[in-house]
Amino acid sequence: MNSVLLFSYGTLQYKDLQFATFDRELIGRKDSLPGYVRAITESGGVLYYNIAPSSDPDDAVSGTVFEITEQELAAADKYERDRGYSRVFLTLRSGIQAWVYQRMAFA
Repeated sequence: MNSVLLFSYGTLQYKDLQFATFDRELIGRKDSLPGYVRAITESGGVLYYNIAPSSDPDDAVSGTVFEITEQELAAADKYERDRGYSRVFLTLRSGIQAWVYQRMAFA
């Protein structure tokens, strides 16, 4: 079974959402995404947490990194895509690389 790393700074850290999406509670460890800030975007009256690059290298977004299966990553993709997010591969403060969801810009 191949595993992948997923960094969450938002709702995928919630146990009830993990059970609904993955049928289990994920075990993770704290990490952060350097060079980014947390942002809030609005679409159709709904507020979404997002990340945005920062010009300040000291900025970082805190979250949790999880080790999940490729099948669970596909389930996360569906959950996040339905909410307007896409997956990008970024380097965390710990030096590891992980998938991170970022809200897509709408024209």
